[in-house]
Amino acid sequence: MPSNKIDLAQRFDFAVALARQAGAVAMHHFRKGGDLRTIEKGPQDVVTIADHEVDALIRHSIGEHYPDDGILTEESGGIIAQATWVVDPIDGTGNFARGIASFAISIAFSVGGTTEIGIVYDPVADEMFTARRGHGAFCNGMPMHVSATQDIRRAAVEAGYSRKAPLADYLALLDRLLDAGCEFMQFGSAARGLAQVASGRVDAYVEAHLFAWDVLAGLLLVEEAGGGTTGFPLVGDGQHALAVFACTPGIATPLRMIVDGQENILP
Repeated sequence: MPSNKIDLAQRFDFAVALARQAGAVAMHHFRKGGDLRTIEKGPQDVVTIADHEVDALIRHSIGEHYPDDGILTEESGGIIAQATWVVDPIDGTGNFARGIASFAISIAFSVGGTTEIGIVYDPVADEMFTARRGHGAFCNGMPMHVSATQDIRRAAVEAGYSRKAPLADYLALLDRLLDAGCEFMQFGSAARGLAQVASGRVDAYVEAHLFAWDVLAGLLLVEEAGGGTTGFPLVGDGQHALAVFACTPGIATPLRMIVDGQENILP
């Protein structure tokens, strides 16, 4: 079904309201602190009761309002349809479970593999980052633009780390970033990190191993805020991982060289 046959404006409003509801559930658990019980999915990979409650809320609400749409979430999987919701109920669960206020709800809506709606909600800061393809990106209703940084030596880059990628490659990347004069940061939530790029607070986000639910919403935010990304195709069962690169255009060429391991990027 082509996107012009789907009421994207209606789904956008629905997604914003749903993200706020999901954020309220997450904050209820976060404020309780000691109730952040976790289940280990793997070493340093946990899921909380709140993840499952938010996941259930989102799946139920989408199923009730748009029963013909596909749903893919981190915690319960799903299917890719012509029209599909791609959700991370709490991105940054490691932070959330430790009581660290760096996490977000991420909701994307894709038609034919193209992300048309992206919502990232930071419930701690009460910042609602929103985008519709071709309509710009906003934070709490105010237009967002990526930074105007032109000099890689003045860039702040968030470099996400995944245990599913070689540690040596990550450490080498950090070495190259620091050698180039970049400020390096790592906050533990790809969705929130991409929203920071879209807002112009951070100049770039890079990570070697991420899934669609981590990044589809945030990548659309960056694109609609005037930034560049390598894209993230939603194909097959949606369970594949890819590297992510998103930044303000002024540093795209030297940063790409750094990420690719090329030398002599500075004049």
